[in-house]
This record gives sequence, structure tokens and C-alpha cells, in this order.
Amino acid sequence: MATEIRLLVADDHPIVRQGLRNAIEADINLKIVAEAGDGQTALSDIQSLRPDIAILDIDMPKMDGFAVARTLRSQKFPVEIIFLTVHCEEEFLNEALSLDAKGYVLKDSAITDIVSSIHTVAEGKHYISPTLTSILVNRNRNKSSEAATKTGLSNLSPTEQQVVKLIAEYKTTKEIAEALFISPHTVQTHRKNICAKLGLEGSHALMRYALEQK
Repeated sequence: MATEIRLLVADDHPIVRQGLRNAIEADINLKIVAEAGDGQTALSDIQSLRPDIAILDIDMPKMDGFAVARTLRSQKFPVEIIFLTVHCEEEFLNEALSLDAKGYVLKDSAITDIVSSIHTVAEGKHYISPTLTSILVNRNRNKSSEAATKTGLSNLSPTEQQVVKLIAEYKTTKEIAEALFISPHTVQTHRKNICAKLGLEGSHALMRYALEQK
């Protein structure tokens, strides 16, 4: 029997919350333990109810979703975060990843994406709305070889470039190892070497870089 996933949903629009509830409750393994219409209430409910995953709108009164996440991270609170947003700009995605968010779901596709994002995040993986991924891909599609040199791709070995490509596809270390027929330890070594060559620091810097170059 699948383990129940406990959720908090925070958005200042009741209609959005109801739509999310309808989509989420169609899955018998998902349980919404609380709803919140502002950031302060969301933070208090997360601290008291300890859901597995908090779905946070970025734009909320009293405290925005980023502020809630910063507080939780400063307290080292054990909750995974999925941001719900209208923002498709790269800087918002980067901020979300810097706050150790595992999910970033655009509101225009939230009803169709939310259940998939929850299960993906519950498995310890990242989920970003496919629409946003397409935006990032299109934004970088016309980069020339000069741009590749500037961003450091030309400094990477062919295998390291393959690792970056697979990271951008949200593959885990184990999945990358299986795809390249190498050991997980070797994948971790490639990750460290890539970060050293590119001067990347921070737990999500390589993920951000991979998405930018995809």
C-alpha cells in the first residue's frame, strides 16, 4: 500500500485552492491537512501540522512564498516545497532553487501538473512545469559556439557534457549512471569536476547551470 503524502496548500485565491484541492483529492494517496490564504498562516500551519510537502504561492499577502521558505530553511524545518506561480522569468526559478525548493509549477498548468509534481517531489526529485522548461530551451536554442565557450561548456569533456545534459532532464545520480553505463560514484566525481571547472558553488548551482544550457 502506498504511503500517504500530507500536504499544505497556500494561495490567496480561494478559487485556485479549490481547483487544486479537486485535482489533489482525486488521488487517494494525497491528503491536504490545511489550506492557507496568506504566508503567515501558511508558516504557522506548516510548523504545527508538519506536512510532508508545502505548496506555496509566491505572491501572497503578509508573507510571500519566498519569505515563508526562507524562514523554514533558516529553522532547518523538514518540509519539501513546491512553489506555485505566474512567474516564468528565470530569476524567479533561480531564487526558488536557491531556497532548496523541489518543485516550481506555473499556475496556468497547475491543475494538470500538480499531482505529478507532488509525486515527483515526494520521490526526492525536482519538478518544473514543462511549459517553463520549453521557455528555457527556446531561450538558449540559438546560442552560438562563442556563447558555449563563454559559459564554460567547451571546457568540459564529452562525458561531462552528457552529465550536464542528463541533469537538465532531472535525472538522478543513479539514472545518469545507468544511462552512461558508469557507476554512481563516477557520476558524483564528474559532478564535482564540472563544478570545479565552472566555478559553481552551492547545492543547486549545477542544476541551475544545466537548465540554462539545455
